[in-house]
Amino acid sequence: MPTPIRIFDTTLRDGEQSPGASLNHDEKVQIARHLEAMGVDIIEAGFPITSQGDFEAVKAIGKDLAQSTVCGLARCINADIERAAEALKNAHNPRIHVFCATSNIHLEHKFGKPFEAILEMSVKGVEKAKQYVDDIEFSPEDGSRTGIDELEQITRAAIQAGATTINIPDTVGYSMPAEYGAIFSQLRERIPEIDRDGIILSAHCHNDLGVAVANSLAAVEGGARQVECTINGIGERAGNAALEEIVMALRTRADFYGKYTTAIDASKIYHASRMVSTLTGLAVQRNKAVVGQNAFAHEAGIHQDGMLKNRNTYEIMDPRDIGVPESKLVLGKHSGRHALADRIKELGYAVDDETLERVYHDFKELADKKKDVYDEDIEALLDQGLSDGKEQYELVRFHVTAGTEQTSMAYVMLKTPDGEMKGDTAHGFGPIEAVLAAVQRIAGVDARLEEYASRALTGGTEAMGEANVRISSAGRMARGRGVSTDIIEAVVIAFVTAINRIAAMGPAPETHEGDTAGFASP
Repeated sequence: MPTPIRIFDTTLRDGEQSPGASLNHDEKVQIARHLEAMGVDIIEAGFPITSQGDFEAVKAIGKDLAQSTVCGLARCINADIERAAEALKNAHNPRIHVFCATSNIHLEHKFGKPFEAILEMSVKGVEKAKQYVDDIEFSPEDGSRTGIDELEQITRAAIQAGATTINIPDTVGYSMPAEYGAIFSQLRERIPEIDRDGIILSAHCHNDLGVAVANSLAAVEGGARQVECTINGIGERAGNAALEEIVMALRTRADFYGKYTTAIDASKIYHASRMVSTLTGLAVQRNKAVVGQNAFAHEAGIHQDGMLKNRNTYEIMDPRDIGVPESKLVLGKHSGRHALADRIKELGYAVDDETLERVYHDFKELADKKKDVYDEDIEALLDQGLSDGKEQYELVRFHVTAGTEQTSMAYVMLKTPDGEMKGDTAHGFGPIEAVLAAVQRIAGVDARLEEYASRALTGGTEAMGEANVRISSAGRMARGRGVSTDIIEAVVIAFVTAINRIAAMGPAPETHEGDTAGFASP
C-alpha cells in the first residue's frame, strides 16, 4: 500500500527570504491559492512576528484556503507564538511551527546558554503553542549538526509537550545524504512513540552543497513522512530543496521508491514555477532540473535523432506531465475579456473582477503595440496588476535624452498618492541613472540601486522588455519589476514599484527580551 509523503511548502516564508525576493500581500495569496490547487498539504505562509505584512499574509491565507493546512512560524518566545496564534485564529486548518536552535555552535555563539536551558525553552514553547492549536510542529534549528543524544532528548520532550510533527532541519546544508537519512532512522529506533503514536518526522534541507533534494529523499527512506521545500528551490543563501524535483523524483523513479507517493498534481508544476519566478523576480536558470528552459531541449544531433525515433531515448519525463504546454495560446487586440480571463485561469491565477479589469486594460494597450501577446506577456501584466491597486505613485510619462558624448537627462511625471501630477528633471551618467534620480526627487525618497537586470520576455523586435531592480533605503530592501515594449519605461515602472514598496513597509520589528538570535529560522 502506498505511503503518503506530505509536502510542506515554505516558498512564502523561507523562499521569500531569498536575497532579492519580495512579495506583496496579493502576490502571496495568488501563490498560496495555486499551491493549494496543486495539492500541497501544508503551506508555511509567513513568520507573523517579523512584520505586519507577514502577519496579514498568514491571516488572509489561513482564512482563504479550506483544504491545505496553513502554518505560521514562531520562535519559542511567547510574543512570537501569540502573534502567530492571532494570525491563524480564523484559519480553517491552522498549524504553529515553533523552533529553537540546538547545535553546540548555536548554543555557544547565539544563545550563550547550556542545552538544558534550550530544552526547557523548547518545551515551554510547544506547550504555549498547544494552548491555541492542536497541530504543532517543532524544529531543533541546525538539527543536522546537533548530537544524536541531544536530538533524541529534545524530540522526546517536544512530543510529550504536545508536538505532532518533528522537523529535523539541515539549516546550513552541511549534511550528506547517508548521514542525514540515518538521523531519521535512529530517532525512530530510539523513540518508539514516533511510529506508535503517528508522530510525523519532517525533513527541511538547504542547498549549500547542492544536495538538498538528495538529502530530502534520503530522509524519506529513513522514515520522514513530510518534506519541506520551495518552488524552484528558492530560499536563503543557495536555497531550499526544490518541490518539483522531489515530487518528480518520487514519481519518475517509482520503480526505485515504489511505495512513496504525494498528493501533488504534477500538471500544475510548470505554472507554479512560472508564477513564483514572475512574482518574486527570481529567474529560473536555463538548466534547472524539471522546470528549466533547457530541461526538455535537445541540440546535439545524436540526441535529436534519438528523440525523433523514440522520445524515451533522451527524456525520462514527459514535459506534458508537469504542464509544459505543447503550444502557447496567442492573444491579440481582437481577443475579448473572456478569452483573457480563461488564459489567466489556465496560468494558475485566481483574480477578482477589479484585478481582471486592470489587467485587461493593460492587455488592450499592449495588444495595440504588438501583434501577438504571449503567456510571458500576460504573466508580466498580472505581476503589475496584482500591485497596481495599492500603488502610491504611478508613472504618467517620461522623456529621456542620451548619447555617447553628452550627459543623460530625464524628465519624469508621476501621479502622487493625492492625485497630483508632479514632474521633475534629473541628470545622470546614463539614462537609467537619470530616470531613477528624477523618480527619487519626486517621491522624496533617498534610495540606492543595489541590483538591476533586464531581458526580453519574448522574441522579435516588438518583444516585451522586463526590468528587475532591487533598492535599499534606510536599511530596508525592496524589489521592483516593470514590463514594457520600451525597456527604459520598464525600468521606470520597476523603480516606482520598488519605491512604493519601501513606502508601504511597516515599522521595523521589535526585538523581544531573550531574543539573541534575531529572526533566524530553520
